[in-house]
Amino acid sequence: MPVLSRFYARVRQDPDLGPVFNTIVEDWTEHLQRLEDFWSSLMLTSGRYKGNPVAMHAIHADKIQPHMFARWLQLWEETTNEMVSADIAQDMQAKAARIADRLNRAMHGTESVTAAAGPPVSNLLEPYRRTSIFDQSTTPSALLVRHETKAGTWAVVRVVEGQLMLVSGDGSFSTSILDPAKPGVIEPLQPHHLKLLGPVRFRLEFFDRDPSPILNQDLQGSPHAQASQL
Repeated sequence: MPVLSRFYARVRQDPDLGPVFNTIVEDWTEHLQRLEDFWSSLMLTSGRYKGNPVAMHAIHADKIQPHMFARWLQLWEETTNEMVSADIAQDMQAKAARIADRLNRAMHGTESVTAAAGPPVSNLLEPYRRTSIFDQSTTPSALLVRHETKAGTWAVVRVVEGQLMLVSGDGSFSTSILDPAKPGVIEPLQPHHLKLLGPVRFRLEFFDRDPSPILNQDLQGSPHAQASQL
């Protein structure tokens, strides 16, 4: 992907990002191939990427600081604006901004990254509250027994590592296995509880509107005709 090659050439030369990336990445050929698989899955739903980007970045949280995400997005915006059409560039920038926000929150628990990343980013639906990250030993017991969200409140379960089960319904239950690639949406007044399936790290996000369209954008790429240029 020419976009990735040019972008990471700039990252490696950047005075802020370069020293970190050049220390972490041992084999740039292999790293760029993995990134190509990731963006192919994100933009074209190819399914080529099988990794866990949150877990891979979390182990470097001491080196990757929150302010670096804004610089990363700035370079990404410059590169995509130069190399692809405007609609694809905006799509790629919006997806990158969501990725940066998710990684930043998982690694540092801070608020969203602020950077110029195209008009779609500013219109994203944001949660009005987020919990801290729970694990199998810190999960509140109230989450493991039947309870409901309030009227007008949607909740999203975001898994950082591992898996858990979301059990929904009252009388007739439905179950869904959640993992880092599959968040779970809980609708207002919906009876539900969580079931842990081993070691896990997750958090909850609360919205005053249905977040499903935003989650679908996070998980599914838009197969634009010009994406073959990437």
